[in-house]
Amino acid sequence: MRYFIFLFFLFSIGVVKAQPVKEHGQLKVTGTLITDARGNPVVLRGMSFGWHNWWPRFYNKEAVSWLAKDWTCNVVRAAMGIEPDGGYIKDPQGSKAKVEAVVDGAIAAGIYVIIDWHSHNINLKEAKEFFTQMATKYGKYPNVIYELFNEPDQESWAEVKAYSTELISTIRAIDPDNIILVGNPHWDQDIHLVAADPIANVTNIMYTVHFYAATHKQYLRDRCDAALKKGIPIFISESAGMEASGNGPVNDAEWESWINWCEKNKISWITWSVSDKDETCSVLKKTASSTGGWKEEDLKESGIKSRALVRKYSKKN
Repeated sequence: MRYFIFLFFLFSIGVVKAQPVKEHGQLKVTGTLITDARGNPVVLRGMSFGWHNWWPRFYNKEAVSWLAKDWTCNVVRAAMGIEPDGGYIKDPQGSKAKVEAVVDGAIAAGIYVIIDWHSHNINLKEAKEFFTQMATKYGKYPNVIYELFNEPDQESWAEVKAYSTELISTIRAIDPDNIILVGNPHWDQDIHLVAADPIANVTNIMYTVHFYAATHKQYLRDRCDAALKKGIPIFISESAGMEASGNGPVNDAEWESWINWCEKNKISWITWSVSDKDETCSVLKKTASSTGGWKEEDLKESGIKSRALVRKYSKKN
């Protein structure tokens, strides 16, 4: 009997370790870190799906499960397109269904999930409607993280700050504790503007920075370091190893420098993207199944590298 109890105990530990949300529970922002239910630092590492309106075939629970089990992602990001054809503004119900498939898959797999309003423009009315619905449906789950504005382009920080402040209030009226990610101008590059004028009187928020390693190099890491010194919590919600266009060769050295920087500072990082577009940053080839089970021959160079990086560092927590 003791032998079977021991085996059950070992199996239970394995299940918990395989499901990060069971291991870490409710996340919160403590200083510049994400901490878990026991106060221990947590680094989230995973993949972003591509725009849902262009690569919807990957938005399913099976693909999420494969990323959790084979790639050892402890987080995925559902990037819901807003303005293009098939996006939220023209097809809100279809768009929500795709996001919900990923969120439900993440909950089933026991990993965290970012609900990403994937836009470059301010659409406050529609965003309030969407996040009200998402917070109402998923606010009780510790798995969920909200990303309010993927990449503001030409909007000022004052405009982004006002938009984000209103959405934070909208979400917090329903969900008091899940983490919220806030964007900043010029494709999430202007973290120095945030550091000079952060949103006041809010909790459990972080600010996003995006890097594409062949374009964004030491100068952006220096900018991030300065923000961290001012107590600004940073989350890398989108990144990859090539140029900001998504094309060009992979710069392995700069990509490694970024990941090393993230790990040193215990900053979470997400890689772009689970899609099969004919570009460097889409990690899958056309041969890849919609539901995971991908072999190495189904992965592009960036896919092989992304998988290796997540698997390497996920062993740390």
